[in-house]
Amino acid sequence: MHLKSSLAALAVGLALAGAQAPAQAQSTGLDLAKNKACMACHQVESKRVGPPLKSVAERYAGQAEAADYLANKIRHGGRGAWGAVPMPAQSQVSAEEARQLAEWVLSLSPAKP
Repeated sequence: MHLKSSLAALAVGLALAGAQAPAQAQSTGLDLAKNKACMACHQVESKRVGPPLKSVAERYAGQAEAADYLANKIRHGGRGAWGAVPMPAQSQVSAEEARQLAEWVLSLSPAKP
């Protein structure tokens, strides 16, 4: 009897955690961007030093290799794609974190019909 109630409690906990996953993924991306200093130069919806992250998402939406391309740009920097100000390499960002950031940025693009 005790095992059944423990399993039931575990199932309820997992169901609740699953229901929160999309919201957590969205906040986790923003939190990671803040922790890795992305927001010092970028904002989600407005231009700062760099382009708005939603504009980046819209430019690369639907491109198969976009997450890899953006993760590489995050880690190694780039110049010329968004104007005269270059993006410096972000060596403090691991390859896995760069991929997470790239996927989060791409998720900011509105769904296409």
